Amino acid sequence: MVGRAQPVSTWPGVGAAGLVAALILGTLAAVALRAETAGGFGPADWSALRFTSVQAVLSAVFSAALAIPVARALARRRFRGRRVLITLLGAPFILPVIVAILGLLQVFGRAGWISDVLGLVGLPPLRIYGLHGVVLAHVFFNLPLATRLILQAWQEIPAERFRLAAQLGCDGGTMFRLIELPMLRRILPGVLAVIFAICLTSFAVALTLGGGPRATTLELAIYQAFTYDFDLGRAALLSALQLALTVAAALAALRFSQRDGFGAGLDRAIRRWDGGAPVRDAFWIFAAAAFLFLPLAAVLISGLAGLFEMPIQVLRAALTSVLVACVSTVVFLTLALPMAFAVAAGRYGIVELSGILGLAASPLVIGTGLFILIHPVANPSTLALPVTALVNAVMALPFGLRILVPAAREVVTRHGRLALSLDMNKKTFFTLVLLPRMRPQIRFAAGLSAALSMGDLGVIALFADPQIATLPLQIYRLMGAYQMQAAAGAALLLLLLSMGAFWLLDRGGRHHAET
Repeated sequence: MVGRAQPVSTWPGVGAAGLVAALILGTLAAVALRAETAGGFGPADWSALRFTSVQAVLSAVFSAALAIPVARALARRRFRGRRVLITLLGAPFILPVIVAILGLLQVFGRAGWISDVLGLVGLPPLRIYGLHGVVLAHVFFNLPLATRLILQAWQEIPAERFRLAAQLGCDGGTMFRLIELPMLRRILPGVLAVIFAICLTSFAVALTLGGGPRATTLELAIYQAFTYDFDLGRAALLSALQLALTVAAALAALRFSQRDGFGAGLDRAIRRWDGGAPVRDAFWIFAAAAFLFLPLAAVLISGLAGLFEMPIQVLRAALTSVLVACVSTVVFLTLALPMAFAVAAGRYGIVELSGILGLAASPLVIGTGLFILIHPVANPSTLALPVTALVNAVMALPFGLRILVPAAREVVTRHGRLALSLDMNKKTFFTLVLLPRMRPQIRFAAGLSAALSMGDLGVIALFADPQIATLPLQIYRLMGAYQMQAAAGAALLLLLLSMGAFWLLDRGGRHHAET
């Protein structure tokens, strides 16, 4: 495709990719140069490194281990509402982190639902703060991801394998050992590496559930170096260390994801003959659904009463979050659309590379670099909102491109030659062919970007002063002031805004496209 004429222009996409690469690599270079002036690691830094590695390993192991029986139950069973349940498994991905944490506190905290039940039988309440609380929150966020990845691998096993196993008289255990276990050996290392990389850059979870200096992650240590010590050299050194760990995990995930599968089949619907243990499968499905949806129910129940106790600062923060999300979504589309079109036209290189750079660098590391670059020439707090919107847009790029690129490639492949034969110019092809046929994917990517930006608690924590706050940051401040009822109301408001933004851009856009 690269050697042929294309109906879309690739230079805007290459330029956008260059800007993204310059932003990420430039901030990382600023971090690296500043790290040279740091005095090295202290005991607290090594402790943060150990805690980060331990919690990431435990979170990945527990998430994957619990996802295996849940995915197997969903693969084996057909029941009413199954598709809806599988779809809802994606909800924690766009759920604001601070909202989920508040819901977990309502269920698993010292004054939570489970502690109330334990108190009725004379048992002590649960303690959620510390390592186990951080791991619990990470399992909440990553169990659905692990389940979806493993379930997808289960469904990619050719139906003929199960049919042949049934004809040979294999029972459930033998079928698991011969067919399903090899699949798990292929998919699990990649799943573990992906979740490990995600948990390495955890900030809001450790900030709210860490419970003290012994439960400090590298991301949280970077934040503390800014806010408490204003030690830019130490923050830069910690950022470089975290980047190295994240890149190593990302490379491991990429390597394991390239393993060969079972080969092609006849694309028949999978039918299972090992129908044993229905009660066990039902237990795992019910337990996973309860674990994921009880915190959401807690947010809804407690938030309804808290809506009337919110201070005026919450409404101001909500307007700020909406503004940041709108700007971030516009920036995201301005970068993502030309990049997707350039990839579809065959310009892979820098466009593809810059599209995945956001997975290697955490928002706080990029924020660190931007702070170092801005601080000598301006007050970073005055640029808190624009910087937050920009970083949020860049962080959404890897996910948005995975949505946009396949659709753009299909449109260019199917209609590109016809457009060229009709002597259609690039502007006409863009407006009359490309955009209308990609409207559902564009709306979905924009909704995802808006929801992620609305619930982000990362860069704003570095730059904001007491007079500036997004809604997630304001919720954290209310929790720190022990105004839990007001925080619950604000969390419900944030949940409604995030889900509303996603629905308005995604489902609303799809409805318009279909009519």
